[in-house]
Amino acid sequence: MTDPVDDAALIAATRDWVDRAVIGLNLCPFAKSVQVKGQVRYVVSRAASPEALLAVLDEELQGLAEADPEAVDTTLLIHPDVLADFLDFNDFLATADDLLVERGLEGVLQIASFHPDYQFAGTAPDDITNFTNRSPFPTLHLLREASIDRAVAAFPEAEEIYERNIETMQALGREGWEALFPSRRD
Repeated sequence: MTDPVDDAALIAATRDWVDRAVIGLNLCPFAKSVQVKGQVRYVVSRAASPEALLAVLDEELQGLAEADPEAVDTTLLIHPDVLADFLDFNDFLATADDLLVERGLEGVLQIASFHPDYQFAGTAPDDITNFTNRSPFPTLHLLREASIDRAVAAFPEAEEIYERNIETMQALGREGWEALFPSRRD
C-alpha cells in the first residue's frame, strides 16, 4: 500500500538532490530548464521485485512517450523498495534497455541511472566522482532523445560535461558534498 506522506518525502528528497547537486553543481546543464518549467515528473514506485518494477517502468515509458513534452519532458522513477544493491540495479539496466527496444522506443527515449551506491567501472566505492550519479534512492531517469538532441545542440562542447563533472566533484571533495546534504551521509 502506498503511503502518500512517505511518497511525498521521497519526492521532496529527490527534488532537493536535483536542486542542490544536479542543478546546483551544474552536473547537468540541461536540468534547470525542465525543473523550473515544472516539466519533470517525479514518480514513486513501491514495487518490491524487479518484475514489478519492470511493469511500472513499462507504464512510465509509454506514458512519457505519449505525453506532451511541454507538460512532461522527463520522468524520475524513484523505487526505494527494490534494487537497493547497486550490482542488482546495474544488472536491471540491461532489462530496462531491452524493454525500450521491445516497445519500439529505442531512439525515442533513453534511461539514465542514479543510485545511492552508484559506482563507475574502475573506481573505488568511495571515489568522489561516483557522487555525480548518487541519488538519495534508486532512480531511473527517463529522457526524450529529442530533448537531449536539442540540449546538446544548444550546449557547446557537450562531450566535456563528464570531464567537467569529475573536476567539480574533485574540487568539492567529500566534505563539500556532505555540506550540501547535512542531514544525510552517503
